[in-house]
Amino acid sequence: MSAVSHRRVRDETGQTTIFIVGLAIVLLMTVVMVVDASAAYLRRQGLDNLADGAALAGADAGAAGEEVYTEGVDPERLRQFAARARAGVADYLARSDARGRYPGLTYAVSVDSARRTVTVSVRAPLDLPLTVPGSPAHPVIGAAGSAIVAPDR
Repeated sequence: MSAVSHRRVRDETGQTTIFIVGLAIVLLMTVVMVVDASAAYLRRQGLDNLADGAALAGADAGAAGEEVYTEGVDPERLRQFAARARAGVADYLARSDARGRYPGLTYAVSVDSARRTVTVSVRAPLDLPLTVPGSPAHPVIGAAGSAIVAPDR
């Protein structure tokens, strides 16, 4: 027999199975990441809308009151009253059932007297539909919105 005929032929059965299993794991992880990223994006969009609405309600409430009639109106911007603005934000969040739609919601209101703006920051826990090992156990997502009420001329 020649030297060529004594060589062992490699058996490659099972190589394709390993490749397919590896590819399936990569595809599964990609699907999990896309689903979780979509859920986070949609939650953030909802929080953006909530923060914007709350800021507008707070700015509107903070600029309303008898002071407009007794102290006059600044030609550039209406004066913001912090306590009224905060109450307007709280009322808006209660009327819109924000805590029902976003359990664990927290918010902060900032009234800038110099710029006469109302800024609302909201944060809520993010319940991801699928979890990846190594991802945060309790992720939180947030958004902010601000508003100025300017008088019409």
